[in-house]
Amino acid sequence: MGRTRMEQQWWKGELAADIHQTLRTKELKLPMYKAHSPQIGMRRYFVDLLTVLCNRCDLCPTARHLAVYLLDLFMDHYDITVKQLHIISFACLLLASKFEEKEDKVPKLEYLNNLACMCNVNVVLNKKDLLRMEMLLLENFNWNLYLPTPAHYIDYYLHVSTCENDLHNGWPITSLAKIQDFLEKYAYYFLDFSVQDHTFLHFRPSLIAAACVCASRICMQISPAWTTQLELLTCYSWEHLAQCIEMMLIYYENDIKDASNKKKQVTTPQQEQEAVGNLSNQATTQVLFQQPHRPSSLLAQSAEGSLHSSAALQASLQPFAQPLPAPAPIAVQVALGAEPRHCISTVYGSSYFSGHHSRAAGCFDG
Repeated sequence: MGRTRMEQQWWKGELAADIHQTLRTKELKLPMYKAHSPQIGMRRYFVDLLTVLCNRCDLCPTARHLAVYLLDLFMDHYDITVKQLHIISFACLLLASKFEEKEDKVPKLEYLNNLACMCNVNVVLNKKDLLRMEMLLLENFNWNLYLPTPAHYIDYYLHVSTCENDLHNGWPITSLAKIQDFLEKYAYYFLDFSVQDHTFLHFRPSLIAAACVCASRICMQISPAWTTQLELLTCYSWEHLAQCIEMMLIYYENDIKDASNKKKQVTTPQQEQEAVGNLSNQATTQVLFQQPHRPSSLLAQSAEGSLHSSAALQASLQPFAQPLPAPAPIAVQVALGAEPRHCISTVYGSSYFSGHHSRAAGCFDG
């Protein structure tokens, strides 16, 4: 799918509907995520690590989301030491890039070791260890990496995310192309949000992608928030999306508050002089997105540079004898990408969620 995206815009082609239907059929057979990993508290760290690695390797969003999804599913079934998780993370990235990208985009071993050093990961990768880990992962997934993620749907839904009948702040849209460009940035912003919290894994990937588009329209004050065309294309009504959208908007609002608080804490020498001299009051600025911050600092974890045989490694990854209770959702501070987000002064009203809505479509209950 990643290769297709790089070569042509499949969502605009004649086979777009067939490809979409195939993805929707495949997602019904995805493994159920139970959030049983004893290392789930470190999930955010490894998601940030994979995000940094994928950005440095210039991998497409589908490769990044697939790498995280492979790691999630593998962690969900085994009790894995922190030392092994680093190697597994790199192996997931390699498998995802080989499946989604062209051959020349697959990162090389030397480059991965340089990135590991840059990220303060005390591990030295070698070809033999990575091949063993790749084989272990492939066997665990029965050699099937065709696993749809929200990133596989987002462009198809964005293609029809705006139309001439839409209203912006109650007025007709004068530049549909400009609105579409901003909407795409919002949608990918929410797409990045969805990978940070494992709670979103309880929704179907296609529903998350549809919710990203709808949440973007809400933030940009485009009405109606969910059009008939989008409902027909995605097969999701507003009632299906409401719960997922509400989660996204809550995280979004918290992210804005965090960004505003950090902005207030930063004072320039000129502002300090003005404050001491009481010459003028400090102006306040309302922002939607400031310069994106880097993902949370990567913890320096020790890891052995080599692994034992594949059989010994698999024996050390013990499957769970008893299911562990799923912990509460981790508080999320979104890790934005390297590209600055455009500033649009918009808000959303709580009236969107003032009524009673049916629950979101359950994950893999088809």
